[in-house]
Amino acid sequence: MKFTLSWLKEHLDTNASVTDIEEALTRVGLEVEGVENPGEKLNGFRVARVLTAERHPQADKLQVLTVDTGEQVLTVVCGAPNARAGLVGVLGTPGAVVPANGMQLKVAAVRGVESNGMMCSTRELELGEDHDGIIELPADAPVGTAFADYADLNDPVFDVSITPNRQDCMGVRGIARDLAAAGLGTLKDLAADPVAGEGAGPEVKIEAPEGCPAYFGQTVSGVTNGASPDWMQRRLKAIGQRPISALVDITNYVMIDLGRPLHVYDKAKLSGVLTVRKAKAGEQVLALNEKTYTLDESITVIADANGVHDIGGIMGGEDTGVSETTTDVVIECAYFEPDQIARAGQKLNLTSDARSRFERGVDPAFLEPGIAIATRLVLELCGGKASEVTRVGTLPKVGATVSYDPKLAETLGGLAVPEARQKQILESLGFTVGAGWNVTAPSWRRDVDGPADLVEEVIRIEGIDNVPSTPLSREPGVAKPTATAEQKIERKLRRNAAARGLNEAVTWSFVSESDAAPFGGGAWTLANPISEDMKVMRPSLLPGLLGAAERNLKRGAASVRLFELGRRYLADGERVTLGVLLAGAKTPRGWQGGKASAFTAYDAKAEALALLEAAGAPVANLQVMGEAGEVWHPGQSATLRLGPKTVLAAFGMLHPSVLKAFDLDGDVAAVELYLDALPGKRGGTGFMRTAYTPPALQAVTRDFAFLVPAELAAGDLVRTVKGADKVVIVDARLFDVFTGTGVPEGQKSLAVEVTLQPGEKSFTDEELKAVADKVVAAAAKLGAVLRG
Repeated sequence: MKFTLSWLKEHLDTNASVTDIEEALTRVGLEVEGVENPGEKLNGFRVARVLTAERHPQADKLQVLTVDTGEQVLTVVCGAPNARAGLVGVLGTPGAVVPANGMQLKVAAVRGVESNGMMCSTRELELGEDHDGIIELPADAPVGTAFADYADLNDPVFDVSITPNRQDCMGVRGIARDLAAAGLGTLKDLAADPVAGEGAGPEVKIEAPEGCPAYFGQTVSGVTNGASPDWMQRRLKAIGQRPISALVDITNYVMIDLGRPLHVYDKAKLSGVLTVRKAKAGEQVLALNEKTYTLDESITVIADANGVHDIGGIMGGEDTGVSETTTDVVIECAYFEPDQIARAGQKLNLTSDARSRFERGVDPAFLEPGIAIATRLVLELCGGKASEVTRVGTLPKVGATVSYDPKLAETLGGLAVPEARQKQILESLGFTVGAGWNVTAPSWRRDVDGPADLVEEVIRIEGIDNVPSTPLSREPGVAKPTATAEQKIERKLRRNAAARGLNEAVTWSFVSESDAAPFGGGAWTLANPISEDMKVMRPSLLPGLLGAAERNLKRGAASVRLFELGRRYLADGERVTLGVLLAGAKTPRGWQGGKASAFTAYDAKAEALALLEAAGAPVANLQVMGEAGEVWHPGQSATLRLGPKTVLAAFGMLHPSVLKAFDLDGDVAAVELYLDALPGKRGGTGFMRTAYTPPALQAVTRDFAFLVPAELAAGDLVRTVKGADKVVIVDARLFDVFTGTGVPEGQKSLAVEVTLQPGEKSFTDEELKAVADKVVAAAAKLGAVLRG
């Protein structure tokens, strides 16, 4: 929301400085994003009169001018075709910077003649697009005056961010009201006397009151639609609006000035009754932005016998827009339901200044003053004769009444404010304070519906900076931890993943449909996504990690090691998951190792086991089973399970088709840890380990070499051997795999090192033999035979 200082003073009687106003706006909750004075960039440009204009002695298209600056007469070389003696224009003196190109003017010789500045065009000063000649000012313009002062351009422009609940501040008057309540001046009265018209107004019918409950219209005949006056154009230009014509500029001016969107139809282009109705499926309208929109039955429109002419509350139609030939107009001042406007705008992907106000909720009680002000401006600037006002529909009830306790300012807001001061604040903002502190909100404050909202009004005007900083009370002693067991696990996993050299990534929870497709598609699709690239709730963390890897590798990263801890969104709910992705080179090329090495499925398995162990999973009891799924490479992927059904992780190499979908070359290893499947921790809730008690006796190792079927997984044999005697055997690990001479076809040799830990005394030979027999017997159940 932009406005100028002079525009603000149309509503606020104040002598406050720009700095004071800026600070007050922020203090009352209207954040100032910037203040810019357009006159500052015109320092060094003055009103000057051309005394003489002679042909340049060495250039046919140049003239040598003598220019009166009010203080001295300067020689200026100029190439403008309209430069002539007696012309009053704008001179850029040496040292001034031309706004259009940043060039600093200086005394310089042009074709042998010294030039002391430049006579300027409109475009060079960024005041318009005209560049056919230099600016021509009225003959009585005061020579020597700073051009910014002469043109009233020393008018600071405020850019204020308006929160969605402050629809009343979408107009300059609403901002002035807040500043007046904050003590920066007095709010001026608004002249909004009805225009006494003659004859019947436009014929209007409402068939969709749920979208537009009230519609006011007034006809003005015999208008002349020329250019709007300079004061109006200057204000509109200052805030970035392009002046078009008097009629259009009036509607834009009233919208910015009072927060009341309007529309003007060319009456000659209408046929029959103006009808407020729902659009028919497939109906189309050519809007003022020169785009055609296809409508459906949920969208409120303004139509006549020929079809739709206005997307109600959002944008008018090109077919009935006013032009320089317009002589009769219909002025529309209607109230549209905010929710319907928001949904229609989202559905059509159409934004406008009118929509941004209607969807927040304009003042429904301002229809009468709004059409009166608009009609009076049309009569003053365009002439004509007004009809009576057509009033159709019923205005919605406004102004919630809230039972308020002034003590809430202190108990809820933290600031003790006297009751008399609270009443003054509320009344200055338009509230009515009745008996027993029954407070009625003004019609323009639809956001107020409870005592907490009144506390907010009191505190922001009294000054949020005045609220004392009071620490929260706490119980004596050491603070108790508040993190849940799940949060503790997530924190520990993040630390461990980072310690293993992985970089944490945070990717969007939304992905495109094409990115979700390789992972089975998304179970949840957004009806109104921010963009097509963020339409589906991610079914896996891997699409986001793959996208991050693709971006990094294409920007020269040699190795990508990423992890993310987040949620997957499945049909039956969201699942906490940790994803890991390894791409590029595992180790760089070097004089010792030769070529760079790539990541393998075993690297992914190592990450999965290490992180599962950090999460408290019983890693020793896990089984490596089967392939992980369609997105994984067959034969180079598997799952880690606790029992045949509980899948704790999937790991391995990703399928080439998945990598192709993400435009990735080379192999990529990945892991997904399903933290929701982790078994609950028995006993204590903390992560403190039991005290380490070193064994009194030295451990004993024994090696066993078994002939096993070729298809037997080594992990199954190791797990079986370790479980042969759970008291004595503390560890077992595979240290050799052999096939070839001496090993029968269809079999392989697996060598396992078994660690035995004695307790109170050393093992005897008999005890060691008994343990060995148990190991051999357990292995035999898998078809393993001890090698001779």
